[in-house]
Amino acid sequence: MDSIYMIDTAENREFLKKNAFALLDFGKNFPSPGGSSYYLGDDGTPWKERSRETWITSRMAHVYSIGSMMGDEKSKDLAARAIAGLKGELKDTVNGGWYAGITRDGEPLPTKQCYAHAFVILAAASALTAGVEGAGELLDDALKTYDRFFWNEEEGLSCDTWNTEFTVLDDYRGINANMHTVEAFLAVADCLGYEKYRVRAGRIIDRVIGWAQENEYRIPEHFTSDWVPEYDKNIDKPDDPFKPYGATPGHGIEWARLIAQWSLGKEPYLKEAEKLYDRAVRDGWNADGAKGIVYTTDWNGRPVVRDRMHWTLAEAIDASAVLYRYTNNKRYADDYAAFMEYLDKTVMDHEKGSWFHQLDENNKPKGTVWPGKSDLYHAFQAMLIPYLNPDVVIARAVGKSACTEL
Repeated sequence: MDSIYMIDTAENREFLKKNAFALLDFGKNFPSPGGSSYYLGDDGTPWKERSRETWITSRMAHVYSIGSMMGDEKSKDLAARAIAGLKGELKDTVNGGWYAGITRDGEPLPTKQCYAHAFVILAAASALTAGVEGAGELLDDALKTYDRFFWNEEEGLSCDTWNTEFTVLDDYRGINANMHTVEAFLAVADCLGYEKYRVRAGRIIDRVIGWAQENEYRIPEHFTSDWVPEYDKNIDKPDDPFKPYGATPGHGIEWARLIAQWSLGKEPYLKEAEKLYDRAVRDGWNADGAKGIVYTTDWNGRPVVRDRMHWTLAEAIDASAVLYRYTNNKRYADDYAAFMEYLDKTVMDHEKGSWFHQLDENNKPKGTVWPGKSDLYHAFQAMLIPYLNPDVVIARAVGKSACTEL
């Protein structure tokens, strides 16, 4: 294996550092005049006809806040513009909270999404760590809104979607929003010391591990209002971008990393994280004879949607590195190297920049689920996490190190 792909080599460190800054440059044209994020095309050109969504804007605020702490000169201004968008045109000043997004003409998109609100918290925590103006006020507002409308203290989980006015709660419950809630809660705990959010993250994790154990470590994604799994949800629309049918190996991998980091690599949670990772990699990686991680499988682990999404590879890079740090098990280092080689040779767009966000089963670019290159979040984090302290979230780790080791 070429040393450029192997963890803890000088060549691999340089490869990640170079591409982290290249991603920051690729996405620099995201802000609209009001600060919300344009959806980016294949070459980073804004698609101004599309709606501008809160979750994408939040991710860009998070990324460029970290970029500013890495010493990238343009990043702090870009992060500030995204934060302004979250405090401005994306904010519902009548009903509270954040719109799902706004149209090209500035009209609000309906509903209030747990998923989007979790990313607002993450963005604000990262921006506050980076010293971005207005981030503290945004975080305070976001936490109050989330605690009031989304967190259920009795269940130890979060609901999913309200109507725009916060008067009608949808019966659907989803684990994806709860996964990003764990990420956001850990950011609040690590960056501000609010330990009650770390406790909440652990409560979510305990529920997820229980469901995973009942399903051979394949995590149910969709639930009724009483948290009963809906195993056949969207069986007629298996490639839904947010609610796909079946198990999602990429989420199993992502949960593995979050659980390992939340537990600081301690048992019994580390073993559960390893089981989740192992199941997802066995089911998803090179599952149909071609390189890559399939998007979804059925409940027996057979591939359903064979497309390769870029975020699944990013999470595989992150999780294999984190598990290697906590276990020193060479198989995770070997996995990391294999993922890195696939990234460089197949998933990186060396012509137009960034990563291809969707490839078909033959690893050819495709745009049915994720056209263009909407944001940098997954790819950018994968260029940093392998060499950061896994005990704290990425913004805290970058802020403490000042990227001296990147």
